[in-house]
Amino acid sequence: MRLFECGTLVPGCEWHSRAETDGEVVRRTVEHMRQAHGETQIRETMIENIKARIVEDKQAATA
Repeated sequence: MRLFECGTLVPGCEWHSRAETDGEVVRRTVEHMRQAHGETQIRETMIENIKARIVEDKQAATA
C-alpha cells in the first residue's frame, strides 16, 4: 500500500491518501490539491513533488 501525506507538501494540511499504486495516489492528490488548496493548474513540478513524497505505508504492511 502506498501513502501520501499532504502535510509533507503543504504544511499544516492533515489530508492523506492510501492506494495500491503511486498513480492512484497521484490522481487522488491532484484532485485534493484542486478542491482543498485552490490549485487550478497542476504543473509537472507539482506532480514530481507529490511522487517524491509517496512512501510505503508501514501501517498497512503490518496489518
